[in-house]
Amino acid sequence: MSIEIREATEQDLAGIIGLMREFAEYEKLAEYFDITEVKLSRVLFGDGTFVECLVAADGENLMAYALFYPCFASFRGESGFYLEDIFITADHRGRSVGEIMLRKIAAKAKARGYERIDFQVLDWNKPAINFYEKLGATGNFDESHFKFSGKAFENLAAPD
Repeated sequence: MSIEIREATEQDLAGIIGLMREFAEYEKLAEYFDITEVKLSRVLFGDGTFVECLVAADGENLMAYALFYPCFASFRGESGFYLEDIFITADHRGRSVGEIMLRKIAAKAKARGYERIDFQVLDWNKPAINFYEKLGATGNFDESHFKFSGKAFENLAAPD
């Protein structure tokens, strides 16, 4: 059967959630997994959304997804996409699905006048690092990723 790569639809939500759960387990982050179909639907299909999602399907079965959204690199003055997730199930890796998805995202970025795709990869995930480097990506090892979430976010957002 042939592989179709397309924009996600609301009918894909359950399948995307399943792939996200599998991705969280692969990255050893399952304890943080808390997304629901309602949350994902709001982000992908709600009013004012800016997050986009591609899926790869083999017939009715989803085998991969990629979530991305616009970003801006201030020092360089470059717009692009931030690739939040790209995940291909283990039994479908090595079939160029990831490369095709990245090429579609890059083409979409270029069509909008964007100049880059930014993303993060866990430092232990050597297969992913090798894959990205093979396609020409370069690592930026001078920066550390931080976040405000949970109580830290609530404290920061609290009125004075």
